[in-house]
Order: sequence, then structure tokens, then C-alpha cells
Amino acid sequence: MSWLTGKQTQAEIDGTATGRTFRRDTAWCWDIQPHLKPAETIHHAVLVDGIWIGTWCLLLAISDKGDLLAWQWCGRETTAAWTALLEQVPAPGVIVSDGGSGLPSALRACWPETKHQRCIFHLQMNITRHLTRNPRTAAGKALRELVMNLSSIDDEDTAIAWQLQLEQWWQTFGHLTRERTMFRNGQWGFTHDRLRKAWHLIRKVTRDGVLFTWITYGNPRTTSPLEGGYNSPIRDLLRRHRGMNEAHRRRAVEWFLMLRQLALDDALARALTPAAPEPADDDREEDQHEDIGGPALYDTGLDANEGLWERTGWAGRG
Repeated sequence: MSWLTGKQTQAEIDGTATGRTFRRDTAWCWDIQPHLKPAETIHHAVLVDGIWIGTWCLLLAISDKGDLLAWQWCGRETTAAWTALLEQVPAPGVIVSDGGSGLPSALRACWPETKHQRCIFHLQMNITRHLTRNPRTAAGKALRELVMNLSSIDDEDTAIAWQLQLEQWWQTFGHLTRERTMFRNGQWGFTHDRLRKAWHLIRKVTRDGVLFTWITYGNPRTTSPLEGGYNSPIRDLLRRHRGMNEAHRRRAVEWFLMLRQLALDDALARALTPAAPEPADDDREEDQHEDIGGPALYDTGLDANEGLWERTGWAGRG
């Protein structure tokens, strides 16, 4: 754990040139899996986000005060993955998210009464991805500037004024989102496809009522505490210890998350699996009967029904 949470290399710790001794002596440590205690406290707001670790996506949930509540590994952000995460946490008053796919359906199933706040920073990033930082058209420039101005809104009056400006943009440039052009391949498509996608995105979050939830309920309006407090340190950890295989990277991240909540001794005490219980007297008697000659329920002998005979022919060639 000193190596994992520190900046020393394996060679520097064991005093060798390659660190091979360190890796051999600590190989068993990777089998110890940390377990986070289920969350019980109901929080005013919960922030959720996902970060990719190799081919795995790690979903995180923290409170509005920065406490880690739960994590969930998944192949991608699906409704089932988000449901598995939300079921570990009592329903809060408000959830703040970056708009990941599958989350709205999971929210309706797990936390139907919880209000939703779309992360304004991620929304601005998504709009910039569609329009770029320097849109070429006047419509694109006006829409991006309007979205970037969301950061300066601080009360209900300025929020209403912003929505009126958005409606004015639609009255002025809305016709561009419906224009079509025949391309060289002979197929029709939208002339301003990027502008259309950006407009549909901002219109959807406005109509869903997830843009200004923070004004009414006083919740955070971005997931920045999660990004700066967890995602960024995780990337830094993996960068310092680059070269680990994917399984070790996942285990390293789990220990990092665990140690954000507990001291090392407490985390180890919770992670260590208790020894298997001693067999009961009834079990011992059954084992004695099997030794005498009774039928064995489980054995190491070969059985033709299990397909364990040595194979011959082409399939059995060495």
C-alpha cells in the first residue's frame, strides 16, 4: 500500500534494479478485495459520474460533501449498470449527473422522487464538441455563447432571461436546423447537422427541467467535486504506476477509493475474508460413511458421463 499510494518505484522500495523481488513478495496482495460498507445516510444531493479504466467503466457516487458512497464496475453505461449503483445508496433529494446513457431509466426505477440536475460543465463540453470552440456560422457562435453564459446565472430572474434568449435564438436561426442538402452520394442529409445536434441537446435538457434544479433546491450544479476529488487522482495514480495489467489497475483503484474513506488498518480488517467455518458433526459423519464405502457425491475419479476419458483420433492428437 505504501507503493500503491506513494510515488516510489518498486525497485526503489526493495533496493533492486528491477523490483522483481517486490512483485514476487507482494503478489498475494492483489487477491485481497476491499469492500465498501453500504451507505445508510440519506443525503441532500448525490453526484454520479463514470470513468474508464481500460475496457471497464467505473461508476462512482459521492455525496454533496465529498464522501464516497458506492462504486460499480460495468462494461458500459447501461440502465442495468446505473441501477446496480443506485441500489447501493438511499434515495437523495437531488442527483447531479453528466447525462450518461441509461441513467434516466434507472432513476425512474430506483429514485422516482429524486430531482435531477444536469451538470452544466459537461453540457457546455458536449455543446462545444458539436459546434467546436470557434463555430463558423453566426447561428453556431450565438448558440455556443448562450450555453457558455450558463455559468454566470445565479438566480431565478437571470435563468428566465436566459430561456427567453434561447427562444429568441430559435426564432432567428431555428429554420437552419431543418434545412436539407443532397450530398455527393445521392443521399439527403441535414445541412447544419452539428448545429442541429447541439440545438436538440440544449432543448431537451431545458424541456426536461434538469438545467436549473439547483436554483430551487440549492444543490451543486456540476459534478466538479467528483471530477477533481476522485477521477483526476485516479488518473494520476494509474499514470504513476503505468504498466499494470487491467485486473491490477482495477484492484488499485478499488484500494484508492477505500483509503479515501477509511484508515489502512480498518480497510484491511474489512477486506480480509474470514476463515471457512469448521464442519459440523453431521458433516463429519457423512464424510466417514463415504470413506467406508458409501457413494461419493463428489470425487476425483473419471466418469464417462462427464466426458473426462482420454480422447483418441484427430481431437486427441498431441
